[in-house]
Amino acid sequence: MTTIYDIAKKTGFSITTVSKVLNNYSDVSDKTRKIILEAVNELDYHPSSSARTLTTKKSWTIGVVFIETYGMEHPFFNAVIESFRKNAQKNGYDLLFASNQIGHDSKTYIDHFLYRGVDGVVIFCSVEGDPEIEKLIHSHIPTVLIDLESRDSSVVYSDNEDGSVQAIDYLSSLGHKKIAHISGHQELLVGVQRLNGFLNGMRKYKLDVPDEYVVDGGFFTFEGGEEAMNKLLRLKDLPTAVYVAGDLMALGAISAIKKKGLSVPEDISVMGFDDIKMVEYMTPALTTLRQDTALIGKTAASLLIEQINEKQKQCMSVKIPVTLVERDSCRPI
Repeated sequence: MTTIYDIAKKTGFSITTVSKVLNNYSDVSDKTRKIILEAVNELDYHPSSSARTLTTKKSWTIGVVFIETYGMEHPFFNAVIESFRKNAQKNGYDLLFASNQIGHDSKTYIDHFLYRGVDGVVIFCSVEGDPEIEKLIHSHIPTVLIDLESRDSSVVYSDNEDGSVQAIDYLSSLGHKKIAHISGHQELLVGVQRLNGFLNGMRKYKLDVPDEYVVDGGFFTFEGGEEAMNKLLRLKDLPTAVYVAGDLMALGAISAIKKKGLSVPEDISVMGFDDIKMVEYMTPALTTLRQDTALIGKTAASLLIEQINEKQKQCMSVKIPVTLVERDSCRPI
């Protein structure tokens, strides 16, 4: 089996230099790095994980926690975790998805990660005040939160409020004045932020918001959007446009409108938030706000790995802009 000594012998570089390249240290020239990596490929070298751990004092593993009602089933989180995985992998890290069960024993997430010896943890969470998340955040383990604000951890999240304001800017520019909102559940921070942005946008244009024009769509599911839209469709004074806090809910809303015998956008315009992959292939293709899932994952990985390398927890907050994607589900009136 090829060893690090074989790589050093073939390239003429010291074992220390070879080790630095294998462990992604920055103080090695690009030319040297290229020669060593070519030798690694040529000799089919595969480092021993146990030896690597002993040498670097790292497990080269990042823990992943989902605290969501809809969890990894939602396309947004799938896209973000894939981006995070790619960027962590480039830096030599594997991902460990958390379980609060080890063998037959129930464990907290922090117990699980201490047992596994992870170098850091990425947390997907929109629910504030979860006790297990608070324990993780306040532990010595480096953490980064996605979709939640915190003063005690690095965080990465989309600019949900501004996105909602952009939605109202757009619908108002099309002449809509009777705009309803299907919100996300108010236990989730993202639901609160997008509702606040909707209300701010409506105030910006001095547009009325009747109480019945704001309907809770629940936990961002197709079924929740369909049920909420059915409530709006029972109103005597129908809205001309509906801004929906998530794309899956928006698809549910469109389904409800069609089942009622109405058309989108001819009778009611519908706008979403997220820009999950499937919505551009629907009929009509959905106008929505795009979350930059690739940048969210990349930024979260960079923040976490920096903490691991510096061996010090950091509390940085990064807000990622969202952009309007105009398609076919809204029309001017």
